[in-house]
Amino acid sequence: MTGTDLVEVVDIDLELTALARRHKGAGGLGLQVLNFVGGQAENLLERLPDRVKDRLEDATARALNVAMRAASQSRGLVPDQKGWLNTAMTTAMGAMGGAGGLPTALAELPVTTTVLLRTIQGIAFQHGFNPDDPDVQKECLLVFGSAGPLAADDGADMAFLSARVTLTGGTVHGLIARVAPRLATVLGQKLATQTIPVIGAVAGAATNYAYTSYYQEMAHVHFGLRRLSEKSGRTRAELVEDLRGAINAL
Repeated sequence: MTGTDLVEVVDIDLELTALARRHKGAGGLGLQVLNFVGGQAENLLERLPDRVKDRLEDATARALNVAMRAASQSRGLVPDQKGWLNTAMTTAMGAMGGAGGLPTALAELPVTTTVLLRTIQGIAFQHGFNPDDPDVQKECLLVFGSAGPLAADDGADMAFLSARVTLTGGTVHGLIARVAPRLATVLGQKLATQTIPVIGAVAGAATNYAYTSYYQEMAHVHFGLRRLSEKSGRTRAELVEDLRGAINAL
């Protein structure tokens, strides 16, 4: 092994450690929100009326389709914002959505989804990828396939990192159909927190803060791994396993 190779290995280890810290920090926000609302993630969905739960997956798929078009079209008009500004914006929207209970929370949902997707696209750009590339667009959607900030760690947040999305792997619409069921559960938990009597606005703000922070961090992990794979020549699967080890070591 040459000196140059050794430097590259050390750099990869450092970058994996930084990504592991992002990954671990993202998951901690969900516990803070759960402690705030005083419930368990599995029980939050029970707060929603059956008519809402039954239609949540379809509503999520529609929101993702609208969000993808709106987020992509806005890139030529509105520059990418800093992470803290995106978080502040969605936090304010969460407060407004929670202030009126379920009706306003449902109205706020597609808007927040669009802002989140646009934020993920901006992070892809930061890592050197073109958000107008259909392959990158699908990877932006795939970030929504992670477990979500209020979910117990069932391995989904690592599984989405291992997934390979290529131009031959189906259309954006097909990927939305795959992502929508999981995201429907995640967004259902968000809606439920916003319907809590009296503190709906505060819970909505806290939940949106957690969601925006979580998906920004997971987007950095996702596209950071892709960039690291291209730079190092190592496969994504190998890097995901190394990332798992780095997370456990923290």
